[in-house]
Amino acid sequence: MNRTIFTMRRTILFFTIACILACAGCASSSSSTDEIASELLPEIEYPSEPINPESADFSKTSLALVASMGAGWNLGNTLDATSKTDITSETSWGQPVTTRAMMAGLKASGIKTVRIPVSWHNHVDAAFTVDPAWMARVKEVVDYALDEGLFVIINIHHDNDKAYYYPDRAHEARSSEYVRRVWKQIALEFRNYDEKLIFELLNEPRLVGYTNEWNWNDGDEKLLESAAVIGALEQTALDTIRATASNNSNRYVMITPYVASPWASFSSAFAVPSDTVADKLILSVHAYTPYSFAMEDPGVSDFTGAHQSDINTFMGKLNIKFVEGKNMPVIIGEYGATNKNNLTDREEWFSYFVGKASSYGMRTILWDNGNYQIPASKKYSELYGYYNRSEGTWYFPSLLSAILDAVK
Repeated sequence: MNRTIFTMRRTILFFTIACILACAGCASSSSSTDEIASELLPEIEYPSEPINPESADFSKTSLALVASMGAGWNLGNTLDATSKTDITSETSWGQPVTTRAMMAGLKASGIKTVRIPVSWHNHVDAAFTVDPAWMARVKEVVDYALDEGLFVIINIHHDNDKAYYYPDRAHEARSSEYVRRVWKQIALEFRNYDEKLIFELLNEPRLVGYTNEWNWNDGDEKLLESAAVIGALEQTALDTIRATASNNSNRYVMITPYVASPWASFSSAFAVPSDTVADKLILSVHAYTPYSFAMEDPGVSDFTGAHQSDINTFMGKLNIKFVEGKNMPVIIGEYGATNKNNLTDREEWFSYFVGKASSYGMRTILWDNGNYQIPASKKYSELYGYYNRSEGTWYFPSLLSAILDAVK
């Protein structure tokens, strides 16, 4: 399908915002700089496309939709990069400019879903208004993938910061404003797109810098507080998306527990937001399991029966609580096994991991940051490169085969 970019940005908004913020700065000296009261940032009339929704089919159950998504791949370290504040940030973490040919190559290789992580905080002004050039570039990349017939997931990615959103009570007011404003702009920009575009509300929301940042524990009061704030933020984001109407009234939306941890999703502290439409929510978790094999450096390089048991445990629990218990599908939005010069064991891991997930109707989306070669230092950390984006080929074709053969 061909799309015309209707982006209509009004430059007068930026002058208005500047005046508002100048006044707000004078008034805020007696209050915490971590808080933004809504009265200091009046509602902005964001530009939007005409109401002309694409023909879409939202009649599928969420389980049926996810089942149709096949094997997935992440456009990692690209639109999620945070080193720069203009559109050149796309290549600032070492990846090439994204092209339509990349998406065509993924489609030809058997991939059906592309997750496009997007960071926004380095492309917004002080009122959290997104740079029009950045929004247009995100839209262009999304269109590349959709025009190839791929499913697409977009999100709020590396924006977890006290200046933007940070899931604790002290920063809840600011966080709510950030999440609401950014999602309103994203939702308006894409509200007319069909069902193949899926929104993922937050990526790995967590207490950055906290001792237990990455480790869910039901006995940790700070984590329980954070889970409650995350629930409120996701409710705000979902309500904001639905309020933009058009195809967003029925869009499939992915919700995420603390740090996207499966273990956090098992907790009673994890809140599934209320929705205005039935059966459109999808659980999003991440799993580099077992850690010792899939991520740890040096960790272990042999894939064992004990590792299979680890995979069985968390996927079985996800199936019982969500797939069977709530008729809610699960997408493992990030997974992978770092390169430890152990190709045969990685083939076995991918086959087992993806196959087990597929047996429960879950879909897996491969994390790809472009780094695939073991350096001279023999450090195995973060070697999650799989797809050669410039050539449209795969660095380890046998791993792709293992993935595709395991998807049922």
